[in-house]
Parts: sequence; structure tokens; C-alpha cells
Amino acid sequence: MRVKICGLHPARDVQVCIDLGVNFLGFVFYTKSPRNVNLKEIEALKNYNRLNSKFVAVTVNPSNEFIKNIVQKHFDYIQLHGSETKERVEEIKSMGLKIIKAIKVRDEKDINEYKKYESADIILFDTPGMEKSIEFPKDLILKLPRGERFALAGSISQNNIENIKKLGITFCDLSSNLETDDEIGYKDHQKIKKFIDKVNEI
Repeated sequence: MRVKICGLHPARDVQVCIDLGVNFLGFVFYTKSPRNVNLKEIEALKNYNRLNSKFVAVTVNPSNEFIKNIVQKHFDYIQLHGSETKERVEEIKSMGLKIIKAIKVRDEKDINEYKKYESADIILFDTPGMEKSIEFPKDLILKLPRGERFALAGSISQNNIENIKKLGITFCDLSSNLETDDEIGYKDHQKIKKFIDKVNEI
């Protein structure tokens, strides 16, 4: 099971995730999000030996200026969570970046949207709630394409990851379920460790 943890803080959370072997570390660049990263803080990312972990800039309709000045300098992947067209995704890909394209799934017909984005390295199927952690319906999970290119987000936790794996999912993305109970956007390192221990166990 490959794991991506989103909404991380560049100084506080990175080393623990690298040490635990988290595959993808996501940093949110979206001003409306409580997990939004201060651009001044991303310089800290240069200080880490990433080992096998990949750094992901999570964006919504990013500008070319942002991609060139921020993403290309600090990140291995860019995650596109906005209304990017097939052509826009191909344009960003041509800048030399690896791409995660998020697909919001409300019903079965939304799943086929991924076919538009052949240039994306990873397709992330998410619920419409984005950061609000709405659970992904089991009947729709069963209809998702399978393979290393496809990831699932939506209320995944230590409590349901075993069942999700049994449904054939091999790549998951988490955020809010790994946070402290009393502060949105603040990751709980013990929850991260327990989740990764569970993933390694199943």
C-alpha cells in the first residue's frame, strides 16, 4: 500500500514522515485552506534527505509563475485540484513536472473523467468534500480502475484501511484523520505512526 499524507507543515511534520517511509508528502498551497503553507516556510524543504519520499505541491489552478518559482524549485510532483483542462495538464507536464490529477467523484459517471488526463502520472479519486473528509462510498470504490497509477482519498483512517485494501485499493491519501482532535491542520505524529504501522501490518 502506497501512502500520501497531505496538509503537512514544512518544518514540523516532514522528518517523521520520511523516517516512517511515507511515499508522498503533500503541502497545500490554497489560501482558503487551514492547511495552507506559508511560502516563507518552504525553504525548509531543502534541508531534508528525502530518501524514498516524494514532495508534492497541492494546488488549485496554479499559475505558470507559481509553478516556475515554487514548484519546480522544491517539489517532485504537482497535484492539480482545480478545473484544469486536459490541455492545461499537458502544458504543465511539458514543464518537466510529474502530475497528480484529482478527480472529484460524486457518482459513477465522474469516474470516467480520468480518461481525459492521459498525461497525468497519478490519478487521485476524491470526494467532493475535498478537505472535509467525506467518506468515499463503497459501491463507487468497487468501480474505480485498479493499478499503481490510481489513488483514493476520502475519510481514510487506521480504522478502515484494512477494509479499503480488501476492496483492491493499493494507494491511499490522508489528511484530516491524521490531525489532532482539537486543531485543524495540525498533524498528530502518533496518529501518523499508528496508521503506517497498520499499513505495514496488513
